Amino acid sequence: MAVPGHKLDRMFNPEVVAVVGDKGPGYMWLRNNLPFKEKGGRLYSVQLDEKEIPGIEALGIQNFKSMADIPEPIDYALVAVPRQVSPYVLKDLIANKANGAGFFTSGFAETGEELGVKLQTQLTEMAREASFNLVGPNCMGLYLPKVGVRFNADAPVADDGKIGFLSQSGTHGIMFSLVSAANGMHVSRCASFGNAVVLDVSDYLEYLMLDDETEVIGMYVEGVKNGRRFFETLREACKRKPVIVWKGGQTEAGARATMSHTGSLAAPQAVWDGMMRQCGAITTNNLDETIDVMKLLLNAKRPTGTGMALLAQTGGQSVSITDAFSKAGLRVPRFSDGTYTELGEFFNIVGGSFQNPLDMAGTIQGSMDTLDRILRILDADPNVDAMAMELSAMFAARQWKGKPETLDKTIEEIALHKERSKKPFLVILHPAHEAEYVASIQPKFHAANIPLFQSFERAAAAFARVLGGGGRARTRTGVVGLALETQPR
Repeated sequence: MAVPGHKLDRMFNPEVVAVVGDKGPGYMWLRNNLPFKEKGGRLYSVQLDEKEIPGIEALGIQNFKSMADIPEPIDYALVAVPRQVSPYVLKDLIANKANGAGFFTSGFAETGEELGVKLQTQLTEMAREASFNLVGPNCMGLYLPKVGVRFNADAPVADDGKIGFLSQSGTHGIMFSLVSAANGMHVSRCASFGNAVVLDVSDYLEYLMLDDETEVIGMYVEGVKNGRRFFETLREACKRKPVIVWKGGQTEAGARATMSHTGSLAAPQAVWDGMMRQCGAITTNNLDETIDVMKLLLNAKRPTGTGMALLAQTGGQSVSITDAFSKAGLRVPRFSDGTYTELGEFFNIVGGSFQNPLDMAGTIQGSMDTLDRILRILDADPNVDAMAMELSAMFAARQWKGKPETLDKTIEEIALHKERSKKPFLVILHPAHEAEYVASIQPKFHAANIPLFQSFERAAAAFARVLGGGGRARTRTGVVGLALETQPR
């Protein structure tokens, strides 16, 4: 859904897209965006080189030698030209009344070279004077799966995206879009913005917080240009929907790397952490942690407390799951007396236990009715705020392979419980020795919107982050917002 009146709205909902400077033999950018044409968008090419034009036309794309010849204003352009040519392309885009463009072109201020700095300054001044939405440079640009605009040929075209993702790194933007899709979660809109000379993370964040299609916002960011604006925008966004922030350059060495990557100056980590706490953002340190948090936010009820009911299949695993959740700062409380009474009526304590955690494989023995009974009893316990259950590939994979319907029934039972319960429910399925098989069945869990994790530690860490990050009380603005000084562009 559009955000009418917002300066980025045309670019995020394009009807006309142009690719400037694409070359064979692969024609990467034109091929990436063929789905846009297939879905009814008008896709054009701008290329002067006579040798390239036959290959472009063979893709069924109309090529123009001049931007002025394109018969309608461009909503979004992807620019892949040598850096010395980029100011001329920007001039033509402005003359075309284009709304915005992503500059894949690199070699600007991030190099530290005098020419690169000079060209970046020129682009910045031109775009600002024309109020032009320049994405980048040194970036992959936009990924808009609903309309078929892509920055990678493997990125899915999907209508059900709920995650808005912002990335100062092109690689992280691509990786997130692919890995999230592999986990059953699609992107609504994604921007890879590189050097961020005109549009900074705050501009994109403002749009996503207003976008009804975006339920959760994630970002990878190395530095911000205007600390005060970012602080205020992030704080407002966190009031509206969950925001996950993966910060690059947390260490001294990492901060040096951001300078050569996107020309970003990293804020002191203590200042950054304080700002995240004040705004109520959920912080992560890498891609896996970010994906795990997204799973919980999209596929589980929102946590309200730290009391965990832990359901393991064997004794050793019951100890390990308890350690993992306890180390993450979560409680594993005793159940209420009523719960123990009910469980004691049928629970097999020969080789099992109905304390918290449960050691329950010998009790369930493949019976979904028994699992349902256990889940209902624990769900009603006032000491339980959330539940995490282990499935064991080591023991169950053989049965699931032999009788696939048993896996389907297990997933169905878990999904039914997850929907009827008001409490968060997590599932852990360690691949064990069956990594290939487990990978093949994971889509079934994703299709049922079950938050599935490969280890106790990842599940516990994600739960603790969601509980601790999004639910904090907002504090007054203070020195944190002011300490992120505006960076030179």
